[in-house]
Order: sequence, then C-alpha cells, then structure tokens
Amino acid sequence: MTAGTAARFTVDANGWVNEAHQLASPNFEARPNGARPTLIVVHNISLPPNEFGGTGITDLFLNRLDCDAHPYYDAHLRDVRVSAHFVIRRDGALEQYVSCDERAWHAGASNFFGRERCNDFSIGIELEGSDTTPFEASQYETLAPLVQALAAHYAINALAGHADIAPGRKTDPGPHFDWPRLQRDAALADPYFPYLHPSSRAPITP
Repeated sequence: MTAGTAARFTVDANGWVNEAHQLASPNFEARPNGARPTLIVVHNISLPPNEFGGTGITDLFLNRLDCDAHPYYDAHLRDVRVSAHFVIRRDGALEQYVSCDERAWHAGASNFFGRERCNDFSIGIELEGSDTTPFEASQYETLAPLVQALAAHYAINALAGHADIAPGRKTDPGPHFDWPRLQRDAALADPYFPYLHPSSRAPITP
C-alpha cells in the first residue's frame, strides 16, 4: 500500500491485511480465551525520536535493533520486546507486524473504562511521528480505510489514544493527532470515540 491511495483494505481469515507489507514480529502471543479485538489504540513512534524514514521501528519490532547505534536505544530500548499490529509510515505506506487475531505488545499497563490489560482486546496502530510534529495527510488517508476495514471485520466498538488508556505514563498520539478528521474520514459515529465524545459512550462490551 502506498501513499494517498483510496483502496480499501481486506482482512484475511488469519487476521492479516492483504494490502499491507507484512513483516512478522516474534513479539506476540495468543489472546486470552480466544478474545476478539473490540478496541483500536492509536500511537505514534519514531526511532530515533523525532527522526523519520529509518529502519529503527522495524528493527525494534523484529528484535534486531542495534542498541549501540544511538544513545537513546542504549538508554531506553536494550532488551525491550514490543510490537504493534500496524505501522503507518509518513508517506502512508502500511506495514503489519502481528496478526490482528493475536495479542501484540503495544499498550503495556493500561485501562479502558475499567477494563485492564488493553493488549488482550485491542489492535495497535503506530503512526510514524511524534508529539511535536503534525501527521501527514497520507497517513490519515491510510488510517481511515484501515480503521473501517478492521471495524467491519472485528466488530470494533471504540478507538482510543495510548494516552487515553495509560494517562500519566504515555502521551501519544499527541496533540497534533486530528481525531475529528479520523472520525469524519472513517465515517464512524460518535460512540466509537468515547474520549472525543464522552456523553455518547456506549456500554463496554467484554
């Protein structure tokens, strides 16, 4: 999938998006008790911080990051094992690292309106970016149809930022992320965005 295309995404029977560049991370496990995802969590990531276009994200998710290559890696990422289901690059290119049927390691300690361990029931989407940099139009043009496809395939009922489910610990996707734009482009009703529209929040479904 390249930047700015209007193509819709399709999710196969094993939880992989056919149009994504697939890079299988070893950092995943089965969802507990066969749980199906009901939540999408939006993040941002850049490695090194505030630098875009390198291999750091892929190397981190595939456990091949050279932590001697940058002081930040040495200080913060040595022996870290994490993953997300998807990464959307600055040009809108879509990468998938973990099947959506499996539990990726993206949210950490987290709580969604009383439900803890959000990794158990969520899909993590990382946007290549930072808290200090606006996201690209091409990233929204990939994110919206991806969210539509996932919502249809998995009966997703809510979206949240990492900061919403881990307040005080995380800040992403940050102040530049345009939640109203995502809602408009994905054509989803207010209850899908409980932090944007608190009064419309639907009951939480386990």
